[in-house]
Amino acid sequence: MAHLTHPPLTRLSEEESLFFSTVKQFAEEKIGPLVKQMDSEQQFAPGLVPQLFDLGLMGIEVPEKFDGAEGSFFDAALAIEAISTVDPAVAVLVDVHNTLVINAVRRWANDAQKQHWLPKLATDTVGAYALSEAGSGSDAFGLTTRATACEGGYRLNGRKLWISNGREAGLFITFATLDPAAGYKGITAFLVEKGMAGFTVGRKEDKLGIRASSTCELIFEDCEVSAANVLGEPGKGYKIAIETLNEGRIGIGAQMLGLAEGAWGHASKYAKERRQFGKPIAEFQAVQFTLAQMATEIEAVKLMVYNAARLKDAGQPYVREAAMTKLFASQVAERVASQSVEVFGGNGFVRDYPAEKYYRDAKVGKIYEGTSNMQLATIAKQVL
Repeated sequence: MAHLTHPPLTRLSEEESLFFSTVKQFAEEKIGPLVKQMDSEQQFAPGLVPQLFDLGLMGIEVPEKFDGAEGSFFDAALAIEAISTVDPAVAVLVDVHNTLVINAVRRWANDAQKQHWLPKLATDTVGAYALSEAGSGSDAFGLTTRATACEGGYRLNGRKLWISNGREAGLFITFATLDPAAGYKGITAFLVEKGMAGFTVGRKEDKLGIRASSTCELIFEDCEVSAANVLGEPGKGYKIAIETLNEGRIGIGAQMLGLAEGAWGHASKYAKERRQFGKPIAEFQAVQFTLAQMATEIEAVKLMVYNAARLKDAGQPYVREAAMTKLFASQVAERVASQSVEVFGGNGFVRDYPAEKYYRDAKVGKIYEGTSNMQLATIAKQVL
């Protein structure tokens, strides 16, 4: 038989390798020194977001003609992974912006909307994705935010909750229902701009982890949105939401992968430095086995994330793989971050050391962009 020349899944091309190391170096040198301060102040350091734009990390899949990098979805996953090794809070900004907002605009916007928004999203405007509400988390389509037709467009009324990038965003892809009687077929997506009359960003949540990332309430009180700002077509919002979130799951998988790699890196380094009974704790078999188990699970997650991302780029079905990736990556990240705390011992429990933050940041992986139970439901539907 002829030898097949499929490159190994985790083997990066020269271009991918250079991109990953560039982003990782940026994360270590520019984000690293700010992590602690941003976590305690619960906001990104001034000037950090513009740097992400300057590096081309906010328009990875945007075509060059719209000032983007014209990279692949796999590139976006690599960027999210690399940043997450240092600060998962910064990574979620990059993730939501690229895998949810830009992908939705690229896929569903008309030419005029693309020409207007893609250059902005690639160069200076952060995007947010406004689906969740107080009463519709996992039941994503139990929306109460209403869109009522009015002259020239629609009037939005309602509230959104837990919206990532709420504080930084200039564009909000907002889901509202035109006709509650039509169920999910009444849901419509709108391009809502910061500063529109009747639209306010409400309070920011005080969170356990990824604290620098803003998670906010959005309030719509007779917010008038022109018909030109409908994304896709009226009643097609549910399709946009589902398909975009399928891609987003791979992004969260990449975030959890990077988080686990970061936590493992700190734990292994500490194990070589920390001495007990006259030798580094890395020389004790129990610690070696713990680190070996963590490394093995991280490798499994990497294979899943890279496979799902490459499937998406290849135009192959990936819904099952994306859900499995999100489910398993969040489980492993939580486990690895927890074991990292234990390797640090007493020092793992205090804020002077990096381990506890990875542990706090990991928890959200099982919750946002579809809880673990929702992933299991999706997987069950696919495999049965």
